[in-house]
Amino acid sequence: MGRTVDGRLAYADLLRCAAMLAVIVVHVTGGSLEAAAVGSPAFQVLNLYDSLAHWCVPVFVMLSGMFLLDPKHSLPPSKLFFGHILRIAAALAVWGTAYALVTQVSAGGLSWASVRAALYQVLLGRTHFHLWFLYMIIGLYLVTPILRAFVRGAGRGDFHWFFLLVFLFTCLIPTILRLRPSQTLSLYVNNLNLKLVLGYVGYYVLGYYLKAYTLSRPAEYLIYALGVLGAAVTAGGTAWLSQQRGMLIQTLYNYDSPNIALMSVAVFVFFRYVLGVSDERSRRQRVSGVAKVSFGIYLAHVFFLILLGRLGVSALSFAPALSVPVLSVLVFLGSFVVAWLLSKIPLAGKYLT
Repeated sequence: MGRTVDGRLAYADLLRCAAMLAVIVVHVTGGSLEAAAVGSPAFQVLNLYDSLAHWCVPVFVMLSGMFLLDPKHSLPPSKLFFGHILRIAAALAVWGTAYALVTQVSAGGLSWASVRAALYQVLLGRTHFHLWFLYMIIGLYLVTPILRAFVRGAGRGDFHWFFLLVFLFTCLIPTILRLRPSQTLSLYVNNLNLKLVLGYVGYYVLGYYLKAYTLSRPAEYLIYALGVLGAAVTAGGTAWLSQQRGMLIQTLYNYDSPNIALMSVAVFVFFRYVLGVSDERSRRQRVSGVAKVSFGIYLAHVFFLILLGRLGVSALSFAPALSVPVLSVLVFLGSFVVAWLLSKIPLAGKYLT
């Protein structure tokens, strides 16, 4: 797929917009899914939406890795710190404080002391639920120089071995242990102490790999088949586990579960090889414009979820099959307007969106 006029990868921009919308779907359905009666029609619909959107965070991480780990692009420590880490840290401080202040206002008071207390909570890592992503990204940025060295020297076989370890020790075994605890297996894994492949580093490196290497047709189709299987396991497995235990069981929603990993890879590959943007320049530019403020949309969208909550509106307010897409699109559009306006603020705009 081609590039936009300013050189941006069009499929990456489209994928970034889709991932942002998927994040909103996950957050719109989340609270309502917990409130719905297990096994009810509303529960089944909300579970389906939630399951099919859970590729969002892994794909965001992959999008970061595909660019920051590319050895063709220079990334000296100064650029990494001032251009990336400082930007995320500034956004975390501002938005974390803003969300904490919203909580303060809701509790009935606002003062300079509450502002200082809110900022202190951010420094302690106690922020609004969706801002965990920013801490995680900062962590990945800190190890980026090391990962770039690995990427520069790694052959395709080295990547495959790395991904095998990631799948086994980050995705498969931890999920098995969550579903069926085993002291023996836990002890064995802990003794191996393979921290190098834990966390989100696998997705981060995978983003670069999928951009840099071309997949064969059989490999591409296999990835799609495994992605469909992952989606089926997520939705069907969550429904079954929840039905068995009489409450919502979110084990298969974990971003590091193998079913979510398979689905995330399939979505990324599908956007790269199949789903494109029209060659019409104006359409590419519109997608690029939204993608440029996708970070700001992520940061702002929970304000609109809070507003909906204050108004008593949720995905259970009317038929979930309709409410989820309607509310998700409304939150997306409102967040885009806020992010776009903030991006126009001189100097500070780039640190807020």
